[in-house]
Amino acid sequence: MDWKHLTRLSDGARMVVERVRLADTGIAIEGSFELPPLAQLDLDDQVFVAAFVTSHGSIKEMERLFGVSYPTIKGRLNRLAAALDPALSVDSD
Repeated sequence: MDWKHLTRLSDGARMVVERVRLADTGIAIEGSFELPPLAQLDLDDQVFVAAFVTSHGSIKEMERLFGVSYPTIKGRLNRLAAALDPALSVDSD
C-alpha cells in the first residue's frame, strides 16, 4: 500500500505504526512508533510541502503551481510551520 492511499484511509486520524521490517535484512521490530511529523500532515499539505521543497522555496513558483496569491501561500506556510513547530525541537539522544 502506498503512502497516498494510507493517508486517505486514515482521513486525518492519528496513526501509530506497530511493526517495522527492514527490507534488506528481513529484521522486524515491533512496538508503538509515531509517524514522523511530516507524515502526520494530511495529503494536501504533504503535496504542498513537497512542491515547496522542489521549487527551492520559491513563493513565486508556488503561486504559479497552485494558482493562488502570495498571501495565500504565506498563510499556508505559516499554518504548516505552526503545525510542525514541535518537530523542530529534535532530541539529541
